[in-house]
Amino acid sequence: MNAPVRRLSMLVGALFATLLVSTTLIQYVFAADLNARPDNRRTLLATYGRERGEILVGQDAIARSVPTDDEFQFQREYAEPRRYAHVTGFYSFYGAVSGLEQSRDSLLSGASDKLFYRRVSDLFTGRRPQGATLETTLDPAVQKAADEGLGDARGAAVALDPKTGAILAMVSKPSYDPNSVAGHDLGELDETYQKLTQQSDRPLLNRAVGGDLYPPGSVFKIVTAAAALSDGEYTEDSVFPGGNELDLPLTSATLPNHDGVACDPSGEVTLRRAVIVSCNTAFGDLGMKLGATALQEQAAKFGFGDALSVPMRVTPSSVPNELNEPQLAQSAIGQFDVRVTPMQMAMVASGVANDGVVMQPYLVESVIGSDLSVIESADPRELSEAVSPDVASTLTDMMVATVDEGTGRRAQIPGVDVAGKTGTAEHGEGRRAHAWFISFAPADDPQIAVAVIVEDGGTAGSETSGGAVAAPIARQMMEARLNR
Repeated sequence: MNAPVRRLSMLVGALFATLLVSTTLIQYVFAADLNARPDNRRTLLATYGRERGEILVGQDAIARSVPTDDEFQFQREYAEPRRYAHVTGFYSFYGAVSGLEQSRDSLLSGASDKLFYRRVSDLFTGRRPQGATLETTLDPAVQKAADEGLGDARGAAVALDPKTGAILAMVSKPSYDPNSVAGHDLGELDETYQKLTQQSDRPLLNRAVGGDLYPPGSVFKIVTAAAALSDGEYTEDSVFPGGNELDLPLTSATLPNHDGVACDPSGEVTLRRAVIVSCNTAFGDLGMKLGATALQEQAAKFGFGDALSVPMRVTPSSVPNELNEPQLAQSAIGQFDVRVTPMQMAMVASGVANDGVVMQPYLVESVIGSDLSVIESADPRELSEAVSPDVASTLTDMMVATVDEGTGRRAQIPGVDVAGKTGTAEHGEGRRAHAWFISFAPADDPQIAVAVIVEDGGTAGSETSGGAVAAPIARQMMEARLNR
């Protein structure tokens, strides 16, 4: 073979080798990445062509796929969209965004390994591939009460079954309509999505489990009281300063009570009375006596610092480190840099209600295949023992007295003992305080534990307080559960 022919044959061989290598890379090495590209129309059409599983509340579907007569074959449809938007999230050209749509995407889409044998069966039988159905733990009556109670205010409400950790309600306001970002008109979809992301009140944010987090204010006093009672040195009859303000060391500043008056004319108050009237001076003094370590360790036992998945990710709540005495006094009343989610404060109420045991919160009761077989079912799990049963009982008695005769009277339910704690959390100079309330009922056999926050006190004007604003919402939620 002469030299020119030999060189040509080598070139042709090299070209074939390059083609073989590139084809192999595309089909096997880069296949997963290429399929995952958001601009891969083939993958997108294949995904839309599969019937996505439903999301159920009770027997009703709050998210389902409906057939269409266009190339996409199915479109996601959401019932009572604003009420459940932060539970469902949405599915569109942006993929699965937030909520259960994102956190359980592989099950809803049918791509999960748990559905492998079903997919193989579909291949041989010719059945249309279909995702799994999620049955949630939500109580529609409690969800409705939370949604209507918050109304147009910004804030959030969470309800748990204290015995299992099942999430009975999860509402975040403001909300949005997921149907508006689930259509097939790309131009309209993009315009709507951009408007939602640019709104100053951030309707896409699930305030119940994330966001910037909130100062808890006086609802955190339950954690401080738990630390004191668990310490062994203090009882509900221990006495603390109860004047109208507390002198703080290392500074000329003082710690005043919310209403500026003394908690008791004598200038002293018991721990029990301090909870009932939400006495800042008593709890500021108690916090400095307990120390930062005791406060942080007690908060951790309630779940602070834990990276939870319900299955949406819950931003960890926190108590700051390296506190000096004035900062410790502020932290003991839920101010300074203490930050929480409403989910976390519902867990605090739930832990007290459940004899001191905090259960892992969860939102999905079961996962059901298209053949109605149960693929997964919830297994309630203990997260931690926050306090002993005796301490939980004492805290419960004090919280019942708070509703019966203290700052939480607007949470009273005739014929039912309600345990609760109010909170009014400052969060910036010149801004109205956030209104908080945590509670559970019935106190002797808890069926529901609740946390409610109304940002900036809602529309209450000068009457902004947890007892005036948030407690009635919590009462409606508890009544909805107890009257079911």
